[in-house]
Amino acid sequence: METQPLESTSDAQFGTPTDAEGYDIDADSFGETDETSLAAFMAEQTCLGFIYHDRREYEAAVEAFYRVDRHQFAHLTDEEAYEAAKALTDAFWAKDDVEQGYIDGSEVDPALDDADWSPVEEALIRRAGIVGMDEEYAPKTTEAWRNHKTGGDYWTPTMAAQRYEIAAAIGSYRQKPKYGRSGYGHLTTRYLTGLELHDMHTERHWKEAAEVMKTYYGEILSAQEADR
Repeated sequence: METQPLESTSDAQFGTPTDAEGYDIDADSFGETDETSLAAFMAEQTCLGFIYHDRREYEAAVEAFYRVDRHQFAHLTDEEAYEAAKALTDAFWAKDDVEQGYIDGSEVDPALDDADWSPVEEALIRRAGIVGMDEEYAPKTTEAWRNHKTGGDYWTPTMAAQRYEIAAAIGSYRQKPKYGRSGYGHLTTRYLTGLELHDMHTERHWKEAAEVMKTYYGEILSAQEADR
């Protein structure tokens, strides 16, 4: 797969429930690119990935997540970043398949908790292997997604999983310099906040999610730049 420029996203492409600002960034000149603008683009594409998943637009979701992963995991080739994004999208689609038959509108059958979630975990293990992150990312993410639907604690496994993803992105998990190291850290909580805002499904909350995720990706890009 050839490297493609990061395309500006039109209002129509981002679509309801929110519009989007466009970001015209040349991936080939990333070193000369404003880091904040690239982080904003990655945040926008993350939100797009979730929106496309909600709309059941598979290829569009893969492309959106790919545009994030090719910068989030700078050590990957374009082909590897695409496969990582595809594995994540496959996990979302597997999650939907598992949930079929257990969800009726807003009603969730408690039996969903005991359903076979292994296809979800297998796709996430594939993603972990491509990216080079701890495989514990897979069961933790699966646990978070399951609990999100069944009413359990999804916050803790979400943040635990993100620590593995952050470590893969910047080489190690960034700890606090002094106190509070038993917590999951500010980056994981920003990611979790983005997910919480996504659940609201309003224009205002989508925009807020993109703002929160911009700071998340901004720090990841900053850490990568410091290692160059």
